[in-house]
Amino acid sequence: MKPENKATDTAVPPVDELTGELNREKYRSRYKKLLRSTIYTLVIVAAISVLVATLLLPVLQIYGTSMNPNLQEEDIVVSVKSPQFKTGDIIAFYYNNRVLVKRIIGCPGDNVVVTDSGDVYVNNTLLDEPYLTEKSYGNADIEYPYTVPENSFFVLGDHRESSVDSRSSLVGCVEKEEIIGKLVFRVWPIERIGFVD
Repeated sequence: MKPENKATDTAVPPVDELTGELNREKYRSRYKKLLRSTIYTLVIVAAISVLVATLLLPVLQIYGTSMNPNLQEEDIVVSVKSPQFKTGDIIAFYYNNRVLVKRIIGCPGDNVVVTDSGDVYVNNTLLDEPYLTEKSYGNADIEYPYTVPENSFFVLGDHRESSVDSRSSLVGCVEKEEIIGKLVFRVWPIERIGFVD
């Protein structure tokens, strides 16, 4: 007598269950790919943003009152790297491991004089300064007329009475290599958003 073959009772799932499970696996696979792709994209965008913000368009927050009323404490501004600077430009520059913001008054080779009443003459011409609310001789310990050295800029704050700037030998003129950029646009606060002048 032959032994009887006993078939194991394994139920084969219906086709629609198999199809559903296959679709879930495909969805999971697509979701993982999409998630991975999104993360890579965000990392690349963040890296590019950091490079642009550092190298081309540094974003700065204003501290102090030396540029009042034009720039106020906690304003956030965008600066632009530039190979050329001119009188009237507001620049950010490095000074003693800090970033200062001042306005260019004299370019290389210019002769600058600040009178006791706070009038500023550049190359014997009175400087028109509509951005000032009041003039002041300020904290000055240099001799006038002052000739701006090569590759340097004579800078003053807009709040002349309290600003420590090129009138003081502590700060002196700003060398071109120390300049971070020219301030062009205020992005914060919202009610004061706009170009910096």
